[in-house]
Amino acid sequence: MRNPTIKDVAKRSGVSLKTVSRVINHEASVRADTREKVERAIEALGYQPNPSARGLRSTHAYAIGLVYDNPNAHYVISMQDGVLSACRERGFGLLIHPCDSSSPELAAELCALVERNRLAGLVLAPPMSEQAELINTLTENDVSFVRIISSREDPHDGAPCVYIDDRSAAYAITEHLIQMGHQRIGFLWGEPHHRSSPERYQGYADALRDYGLPLDKKLVLPGRYAFDDGFRGARKLLALKEPPTAIFGSNDEIAAGVLAAARSSGLDVPWNLSIAGFEDSPFSKQAWPALTTARQSTSDIGRHAALQLMAELQRKAGATVELPHSECFVPELVVRGSTAPPQTPTPRKG
Repeated sequence: MRNPTIKDVAKRSGVSLKTVSRVINHEASVRADTREKVERAIEALGYQPNPSARGLRSTHAYAIGLVYDNPNAHYVISMQDGVLSACRERGFGLLIHPCDSSSPELAAELCALVERNRLAGLVLAPPMSEQAELINTLTENDVSFVRIISSREDPHDGAPCVYIDDRSAAYAITEHLIQMGHQRIGFLWGEPHHRSSPERYQGYADALRDYGLPLDKKLVLPGRYAFDDGFRGARKLLALKEPPTAIFGSNDEIAAGVLAAARSSGLDVPWNLSIAGFEDSPFSKQAWPALTTARQSTSDIGRHAALQLMAELQRKAGATVELPHSECFVPELVVRGSTAPPQTPTPRKG
């Protein structure tokens, strides 16, 4: 059987091809009852607009790009799912573009990407979304985009964004450990060029300060958002004369590395060492014990960013639309079996 066409939709709904096109493109000029009739026909027929064909027949672009530089496959897939759901709903295509955020040619690369593929705009994931020079270049070249950034509040800098309050979530994790009785809490950083890293560290430091606990620099180690860095960092912290009774890893991969290090040192988690991560990735659920973490709605974040971009594109095209506001997402504390009140350490093996 052939795929349904726009002509089939027009025939079933009893309207012109132009009206169907207006509904597909979410133009505000279509009456509500007509729009509903066309949408029912689209659903009944299972019609899927062809973004490539639409782009060739008009001056409008009907595809957007998702740009990322993140080794965490769970993050990338969740972000992609969220953006893709918005694209399917609004009849857009999606181009996935991994890149090197440290490349000096990144701005030129993205401008060329948009032009070569006739993209309507870009969803920028961290850390590209947090690079001021890149943002300025895209703006100067009239590239539409929405940023996903780590921030406690909307920066109101004229560049549209979706922002995640990592600091408050990290505060909640640290507060949870403190309220369980932990006073020596280690902290393992992710990449410093990701804004989420200093934001999560600041939440940790703020909680210690508010509860009157000293910030011991020996308990804070640099690193990357990687299992190996969690393992190495935890081994260093556990070798201290006064080791921590809890370790907060800046993401779940780091925390999983900490759990492996604790096991290799003969420590029982959570009784000898409590461990917390961040993001609620599969690492947190599949570990034993399961990791206390902060649940981050990555798919919802990606979806909202894409919808915000599409609304901005409609506005630029002259449609009267209500632009989505720059929404704040706050990761939610999830308490699992990897944290407990501190106990007297048992002798280490070996």
